[in-house]
Amino acid sequence: MKAMKPLSVAKFILNILQLLIGIALGLALIAGGSLAAGYYVFTKLTIVPQRPIFTEEKPKQPVAKSPSAAPAPAKSPVGPPSPASPSPAETETALYKGVINWSEGLILRDAPGSTAPRIGGVGYNQQVLVLEESPDQNWQRVKIVATGKTGWIKAGNIDKTSL
Repeated sequence: MKAMKPLSVAKFILNILQLLIGIALGLALIAGGSLAAGYYVFTKLTIVPQRPIFTEEKPKQPVAKSPSAAPAPAKSPVGPPSPASPSPAETETALYKGVINWSEGLILRDAPGSTAPRIGGVGYNQQVLVLEESPDQNWQRVKIVATGKTGWIKAGNIDKTSL
C-alpha cells in the first residue's frame, strides 16, 4: 500500500468538510423555505373575511319628509306651547341600553321568531335600546340608537350598559 502525501490527505479532508457543509446548508434552506411557506399559509388562513352585506341590510334611500313632519326650529317661548302629540318612539321606555356582542352582527326581524321576515341587521358593537322581551324570553325588541330602527333580535347577544 502506498502512503498518501500530506497534501493529498489535507485535500481529502477539505473535500469531506465541503460535502458536509453543502449538505447542512441544503437542509437549512429546505427547512427555512418550508417554515416560511407554512407561516405564509397560516397567516392567510387566520384572516377573518369581511361580513357580507345582504340586500335587505343595505341602507335604503332616505324618504323625503313632508314639511309638516320636520321638527320646528327652536324658538324662544313667546306664547303657550302648542299641543303636539309625542311620537310612539318617544313614549316607549327602554328596559336597558346595551351593545351587540355577537361578532358577525344580528338579523333584525319584524316579529319574534326565526321565520319572521328580515328587515335589516344590527352590527357588532352597535348600541341598542332593549324595549321589550318576548313571552318565552328568546327574542328582544330593540331600537338601534344610530338609526332609530326597531325590530326583533335573538336574545342573549347584548352586553348591558347604563341607560
